[in-house]
Amino acid sequence: MTPASPRLYFENAVGRLYAHPDGYALLRFSPGKRKLSELQGLLSNMRSLLEFNRWHRFLTDQRLLAPLTPEEVAWIVDHWHDTAAQHPAGLYGAVVMAQDVFTRLAMGQIVQQANTASMHFRRFETEAEATAWLGQVG
Repeated sequence: MTPASPRLYFENAVGRLYAHPDGYALLRFSPGKRKLSELQGLLSNMRSLLEFNRWHRFLTDQRLLAPLTPEEVAWIVDHWHDTAAQHPAGLYGAVVMAQDVFTRLAMGQIVQQANTASMHFRRFETEAEATAWLGQVG
């Protein structure tokens, strides 16, 4: 039997959001410039997908993500604080790191500021490593 493929849930210029059959949200960022409102829309849809399915795990593939602005970083930190507050048992985010060094630095800032008792980000170089960790925390 062939394993089920992730199902597209939402898409915009910033990326594609999938419902993964293994019980987590999968976000693949697209390359290029973006508007803050598009980033907000994508991450808000990811929050909805997690809440609707009562999931507590997600994987973001940031390999193609362009550098984040300070405004985007601040919004993302606030977004994950708010989202984690809705999940007292904890949220687990596996991040496949960007190729761009400035995006990596911004994500390091987000991880440092957003990690709390109920929000757990972990960074990886490959999707296989990220998926394996999600399986451990699932």
